[in-house]
Amino acid sequence: MSEIHLHRKHKLGLKKAREAAQKVADELAESFDMESEWDGNELRFSRSGVSGSLTVSKDQVVLDAKLGFLLAAFKPRIEERLEKDFDRYFA
Repeated sequence: MSEIHLHRKHKLGLKKAREAAQKVADELAESFDMESEWDGNELRFSRSGVSGSLTVSKDQVVLDAKLGFLLAAFKPRIEERLEKDFDRYFA
């Protein structure tokens, strides 16, 4: 199993960071057919072959994801996409 871990500091505050996290989740849902749901300040997402969470606080966001065997081959592409989304929404 392959893992992705991303961490970004931001200056958005909690409310706007949650909105940004939801935008990231919406894009992931559209691109990779993922489902997500909030549990407090943690957005949990999953689909066949991947699961993880996006944890938001007032000054940082942390993504942890586990990729199954088949998706592990796409880890660089997925990680690059997530980095771009983080740069766009949490900068």
